[in-house]
Amino acid sequence: MKTQNGFTLIELVVVIIILGILAVTAAPKFINLQGDARVSTLQGMKAAIQGSNSLVYSKSAISSVERQDAATVNIGIGTDVNVAYGYLLATEDDFEEALDVVFALTGADWVVDGTTDRTAGTPTADTPTNAVPGTITIRQTGAPTTCVLTYSEAVNGTSSPTFSDVPDANDC
Repeated sequence: MKTQNGFTLIELVVVIIILGILAVTAAPKFINLQGDARVSTLQGMKAAIQGSNSLVYSKSAISSVERQDAATVNIGIGTDVNVAYGYLLATEDDFEEALDVVFALTGADWVVDGTTDRTAGTPTADTPTNAVPGTITIRQTGAPTTCVLTYSEAVNGTSSPTFSDVPDANDC
């Protein structure tokens, strides 16, 4: 009688099929790591904006402009930001100053998809001319257009800015 020294072809095929089935069921758990990372980064940006707004509101309260629909607040040495009701305006320049980030269409970590013009007539560099609430949409460079965070300004002295919900990993 002969002794068997290895695996038969059928046994090898069965093992390969089982490994394939395991790979197909486990792969989706690992494929969307990039989406999870983008969601976490957006949550971090939202927290940074909220923290910055807390400090800006405190500076506004110290300057007694927290109830005004348009004002400028000094947040550091030579750094002024525009505020509405004590909170940051939804403009690229004010966010860049307050958060110390760079928004750009290319070559930056963050992209501003668009802002709502807040001024009536010709925009000024100093202070907006009215209190039409604006929004700013922020996303990471290279992220899908569905993976965004939207910030809307405070609309009166008793409200605070609002944020869109951070999308889930499937949208990022």
